[in-house]
Order: sequence, then C-alpha cells, then structure tokens
Amino acid sequence: KMPQNHASREVQIFVFTLRTLAIKGTHIRKATKYLKDVTLKKQCVPFRRYSGGVGRCAQAKQWGWMQGRWPKKSAEFLLHMLKNAESNAELKGLDVDSLVIEHIQVNKAPKMRHRTYRAHGRINPYMSSPCHTEMILTEKEGFRNRLFLNQKR
Repeated sequence: KMPQNHASREVQIFVFTLRTLAIKGTHIRKATKYLKDVTLKKQCVPFRRYSGGVGRCAQAKQWGWMQGRWPKKSAEFLLHMLKNAESNAELKGLDVDSLVIEHIQVNKAPKMRHRTYRAHGRINPYMSSPCHTEMILTEKEGFRNRLFLNQKR
C-alpha cells in the first residue's frame, strides 16, 4: 500500500469530492488520462450532488447523468498528487503498472479568513474553503493483465 496525503489544498471541497469519486478504484494510468482530458475539456466530471446551477453538457451522458463541468484546478491538484504517488511507489520498489487507487478521501480543512471592504465603511468576511486529501494506491495484478489484454485487441 502507498499512502499519500496532502494538507490544506485551496480547492473547493465539493468540487474536489466529485473529482475523487470519478477516479476511485481505477488504474493509475487511466486516472491520469482522465484528469488530463478534464483539463483539456475532452471529458467532464458529472455533478450528481451540489448540482444547483450547474449547466448540462453532452459529455455527462457517458456517466449516465446530465450535468457536468470541467474543474481544472482540482484536476491539476489530483494530477500532481498522482505523479507524486507514482514516484514514491518507484522509490519503494513497487510495480507502477499495477497500481490502483484503492482509497481516496477529501475532508474539510480550517477555513482561511480574509476580509472584504464594503460601502459605508463596513467589513465582511471573505472565507475560503480548503480541503485535506488522502489517497491510497495498491498493487493489483489483475489490473495489469487486463490492461495488457486491452492493448492487444
């Protein structure tokens, strides 16, 4: 097992949660390809929860849903995490081609407080909602064989 933690990422927690649900249980190569496609707007992230005001897109049909977006910032953070986890796995001597995302979890981090200055001398809070992310990668032999079979076809 390869645990990977990142603390206090400045990404909205609900977008990050949706993003992680889309890649949980997938092979590391497939997950990186999907995240790169999201940054290039070739595949979308289905917004099943927190979907008020989210527009519809045709790419969400492949997930069996109507609403979707392309959260570039959270996709780039996850790509960075996957790249870091892959290099850690190489350092530990694990087989990178058989790594699977077994567990991924997003938790709320302490809010960061700023202030915004309003009319008539008022001051309002200007809060950001960062999150903590943890990911566990596992070696699974069956996934490697399945990838090899798919490439032969």
